[in-house]
Amino acid sequence: MKQNYNYIFFLTCLIIGGTSCSHKYRTSSPKSVEAFFKNEVKPEKFIECFPGAYYRKVNSSKDVWLGVGGTVTLPQLSFDQTRKNTKKPGQFLDNPSVYLGGNMGDQETDFGLVWEVIREKDGKLSKERKAFRPFMRRSEHINGQEPNYAQAPPEDKYYWYPGEKVTMYFQVLEPHKVHFVIEGAGKRFECDYDCEGYIPGELGTFKRVNAIDQVANEGKPAQATKTKVLNSRWDESYYFRKNKDEIVKVPIHEGRFTDMRCPDTHFFEIISTDEDRKKGAETISINGNGY
Repeated sequence: MKQNYNYIFFLTCLIIGGTSCSHKYRTSSPKSVEAFFKNEVKPEKFIECFPGAYYRKVNSSKDVWLGVGGTVTLPQLSFDQTRKNTKKPGQFLDNPSVYLGGNMGDQETDFGLVWEVIREKDGKLSKERKAFRPFMRRSEHINGQEPNYAQAPPEDKYYWYPGEKVTMYFQVLEPHKVHFVIEGAGKRFECDYDCEGYIPGELGTFKRVNAIDQVANEGKPAQATKTKVLNSRWDESYYFRKNKDEIVKVPIHEGRFTDMRCPDTHFFEIISTDEDRKKGAETISINGNGY
């Protein structure tokens, strides 16, 4: 959620809620979580932050990855009551999200959960944001594909709440399309999403992000806030990669990502054990007032 995409807001993906997809990842993995693949590209030591929000990003090397995923407990939320959105009464200028994403063919994508409005029992959309809902978005592509933002419909089966545990992943399984899944707490969202730049076997980078996004603030310095997004626990996280004719889950151990804490490290509390760091596990808290 850190690029200026000039998004077009309409739903374009096919929702296949609750059904199985014809493409399934294999659950096998390399023999050792410490092992690198032959010729695997190592991640950069430093990547400059894109301004506009508070976010913890785990960013891969540019290599032949096929996607990214993980299992995460959604954070507890506490909003800065002085930062209300006067253009949308009941909402705040800070907005939490937990998501995955990538960049292939110079096309940026995000897939995950964002704090959103819901449909009330009277059929109207709530003024306040009340639940996490799935979203998908892409930037434009040089081949002419337009930027797009899409969300799961505002229905009970697509709402997730702080403290619930979900598994989310997206994979590049066929040219120009990605497969995105979120499931947990008895609910499931699944869709295929067109992305012109995404082709199996091509080089790409992939990411995992916990964020406090800020309304109409992309590209600007992060605005001071007392909003807190606390105790989001990743039990594991992984990239997908082809190995000996099968797709495997590759743990995002501490040698497989660039650690980004933006705009500054003192806004984050990251807790992980030695065992956690072997499998891409950690607990993340973000405090706009700092630690």
